[in-house]
Amino acid sequence: MNGWELFWGFFVANVLGYGGGPSSIPLMQEEIVNHYHWLTNEEFADVLAVGNALPGPIATKIAAFVGYREAGWIGLILTTVATVVPSALALILLLRILNRFRESSVVKGMTLLVQPVIAVMMAGLTWEVGKVSAASIGIWQSLGIAGVSLWAMTKGRIHPAWVIVGAFVYGSLVLSHQLS
Repeated sequence: MNGWELFWGFFVANVLGYGGGPSSIPLMQEEIVNHYHWLTNEEFADVLAVGNALPGPIATKIAAFVGYREAGWIGLILTTVATVVPSALALILLLRILNRFRESSVVKGMTLLVQPVIAVMMAGLTWEVGKVSAASIGIWQSLGIAGVSLWAMTKGRIHPAWVIVGAFVYGSLVLSHQLS
């Protein structure tokens, strides 16, 4: 395994991932699944689901998993550094700049214009993960789980972590018997 590819793949995804996890996850998926083929779409969806259930930043957990899987402890260190260090340095630098020019119309416009791009990237990621889900458990099962999850978080005001735990329980008790 080429350590430089591991470092570069995660470095690019996280440097270009303005806005944190929501924007870097689709970029990570592009690098991990489509560019380097370290995981399949199905494996990426599984890693994303498990990573969301664990505490901490999702991008770091995905990077650590892929790095360890591809190159052991060295890979884990390379991918974690590529994920954390550029973001930390950029955060320090950007916060100083944004704080200095926070009233500037250019800065306000820049941050407003990035939001639709992030929304489109998240929609694309949702579509890819949705296709995997529909292919593995069926369209109606997927839509039902998505609908219940949406209701639980919006109307039921249930924390997303509990919704994920509920989905794990449902999958282990109900889906495991249907898929066998």
